[in-house]
Amino acid sequence: MSTRIGDYATRSTEAVRDHPEVRQAVTGATVAFDEKRRRAYGEVDADAWRRWAEAVKNHLLTHLEDHLAEAEAQLEANGAKVHWARDADQAREIVLSLASRLSVRSVVKGKSMLTEEVELNPALERAGIEVHETDLGEYILQLLDEPPSHIVGPAIHKSLEQVRSLFAARLGTDPGGDPDELARAARDVLRNAFLNADMGITGGNFLVAETGTVALIENEGNIRLTTSLPRVHVALVGIEKLLPRMSDLAGFLQLTARAATGQPIGCFVSLVQGPASAPGDDGPEEVHVILVDNGRTDVLLHEHAWEALRCVRCGACLNTCPVYRQTGGHAYGWVYSGPIGSVLDPGLLGLHEAMPLPFASSLCGACFDACPVRIPIPELLLAWREEAQEQGLTPWKERAALAGLATAATRPPLYRAAGRIGTRLGATRAARRLPMLRDWSNDRDPPRPSPRTFRQLWREGIK
Repeated sequence: MSTRIGDYATRSTEAVRDHPEVRQAVTGATVAFDEKRRRAYGEVDADAWRRWAEAVKNHLLTHLEDHLAEAEAQLEANGAKVHWARDADQAREIVLSLASRLSVRSVVKGKSMLTEEVELNPALERAGIEVHETDLGEYILQLLDEPPSHIVGPAIHKSLEQVRSLFAARLGTDPGGDPDELARAARDVLRNAFLNADMGITGGNFLVAETGTVALIENEGNIRLTTSLPRVHVALVGIEKLLPRMSDLAGFLQLTARAATGQPIGCFVSLVQGPASAPGDDGPEEVHVILVDNGRTDVLLHEHAWEALRCVRCGACLNTCPVYRQTGGHAYGWVYSGPIGSVLDPGLLGLHEAMPLPFASSLCGACFDACPVRIPIPELLLAWREEAQEQGLTPWKERAALAGLATAATRPPLYRAAGRIGTRLGATRAARRLPMLRDWSNDRDPPRPSPRTFRQLWREGIK
């Protein structure tokens, strides 16, 4: 599983300084998403819905083994075949084995963060299988050989002009074509892909244990074609994506759509339970559901991080995050970016591998306010930071500076002396080179301290 998380500081700096077009595109898209989410939340009792959803997912996660067994039994009763993947390697092996046995030569895919996580596309291509991403944003990025930068809008970092240039070069469209023309050109290519595909691959927004139903939300119709036209449908579903009952699904479909795009519900909702019941019926001949762990059990066992498994992949926390808006998703270096990535990636990959993502946040709390399942992201960020400190994963200069601050703060005479020195040093250029202030002051002017300390002002009666 390849990541570039360790280069986060370099990539985020480059994004802010060297790519203003990315910042402009990402900020414009996320602000629009967030405003729609706020309006959609305002149409319902959002706090009550969110508390209900939190409780449902908490029940699911604390009874996960039972619900997984129930889901497996119901899926098999529906005629689907269930596979278990403990990690990314096994998930890829299962798909490749199915493709080999079924003589699959061409695959169409719906947008799936889990298939990105397990790096499925490169494995299929190495096996000589043609892969077509059918979500428009994913299709654009496939042409560019780039990973998605957002959970819901994978290509929001691209401007219209960039897409025009790409399609003119690759699809022969008018360099000044409008969005409808560009979409038609992509549709012409993908229509043939749908008709010729041997296998359709999707993720799963939810899997209802009670009925063995895979639920998929979309706005383009491509997932519905992916799950119905090819003779084989394979759904990769994280083990945390279950819901206990069918009655839970209606609420989650609406809440997820409101959080993600501000819609009351997605334009298309597909409910997949199994293959076509008889020859000639609509639907695939075979349906395979791969239940993927890939570190989720480790996250579930973590004292704090388990709450991140409530995530419904709506992207609301990315849309409201001031840090994500400045850098975009590629700076984070792995599949899950933004606030949820900063708390989920350390659990899935290991804290050492995911550093310094827990520190890539201002702790403003906007992500918690937006989250439809009330994941306490700021609290989890602090928990990961504490673990990083305990494991010695933070820079030694930072640890030394904080140790010095703690020493001064707990010794009044030393604290008073430090305050006097700080008022003099703070006005000099040397202050900008102090640990923890250096990077912060590279792009902004630090405030000039008062010539008198707070204690001096207090003694003089200024209260």
